[in-house]
Amino acid sequence: MASKVDPAVEKATEEFRHKFQSLRDEIGKAIVGHDEIVEGVLTALLVGGHVLLEGVPGLGKTYLVRTLAEAVDLKFSRIQFTPDLMPADIIGTTIISEDPASGKRSFEFQHGPLFAQIVLADEINRATPKTQSALLEAMQEHTVTIGGTRHQLEEPFFVMATQNPIEQEGTYPLPEAQLDRFLFKLVVNYSNREELKTIMDRTTTNYRAEIKKTMTGQEIVGTQNLVRRIVIAPHVQDYAIRLSMASHPEGPYAVEATNKYVRWGASPRAVQALTLGAKLRALLDGRFNASFSDVQKIYLPAMRHRVLLNFEGEAEGISTDDVLGQILEATPTMAEAAV
Repeated sequence: MASKVDPAVEKATEEFRHKFQSLRDEIGKAIVGHDEIVEGVLTALLVGGHVLLEGVPGLGKTYLVRTLAEAVDLKFSRIQFTPDLMPADIIGTTIISEDPASGKRSFEFQHGPLFAQIVLADEINRATPKTQSALLEAMQEHTVTIGGTRHQLEEPFFVMATQNPIEQEGTYPLPEAQLDRFLFKLVVNYSNREELKTIMDRTTTNYRAEIKKTMTGQEIVGTQNLVRRIVIAPHVQDYAIRLSMASHPEGPYAVEATNKYVRWGASPRAVQALTLGAKLRALLDGRFNASFSDVQKIYLPAMRHRVLLNFEGEAEGISTDDVLGQILEATPTMAEAAV
């Protein structure tokens, strides 16, 4: 017999679903198509993760982030990453200030653009790895340490980074430690014919999208807490664990493609991403427990940036998504697995 759901949770869930749809509708006033990308971005925001968007210039990645910032009542800042950008340009620096009245000097911390709630790290892979790594502590712990003093960032804190394909000129690969701190990596593809027509109708006329504030910071934090109250059954959690472990070469659950093409597999953060993403998808469907299909639907965005191919995989033109697709196909659910 199914356990009775707390009426307060039911009410909060219904309110969340309404807010989520309203947020999507507001973003849809500006962004044409890319439904999976929009849903992935909102999922990351509402479970407390960060997102990496990859695509060639001109596909609307930055516009999506700016539109989201308009639709939620949060402090927003944009950091344009360039080769000469330094860590202090992002997190801030300590300066010497002088009191005009007394002439007394003191050290004062001047906040950088990282001290916001939605941070757009635009073209993040055009800066050097030293500058990219300035985000590590903020993304993981929501704090910034300067001169031995720890500064707490305001909640909710959400980093949304865009990057150009690594094959383009003037790009630096993101360190694996930083990639792992993104909940999802979403790949933005070209728009289709109908979507391009709508984009032209909007951008070459006097059309102007009026975006309304739909969610507050307090509501977003409340949603993040609500997601964690959703149940994931042990056999579904075990499925997510085995999907992650199947990316480990020579591991007990590795498939043929893993052993042949993968150099490094996913970390435990991958299972966290699968679990939280599955819980939110369950909420959107009006359910209070995550299912196998919820895990499967967010498997690629949660895993593709956490698996590193070896030389053979790169030489044969195998993509990470190809390997992950084979893992997903070959890994049975718990009900089908041998005990």
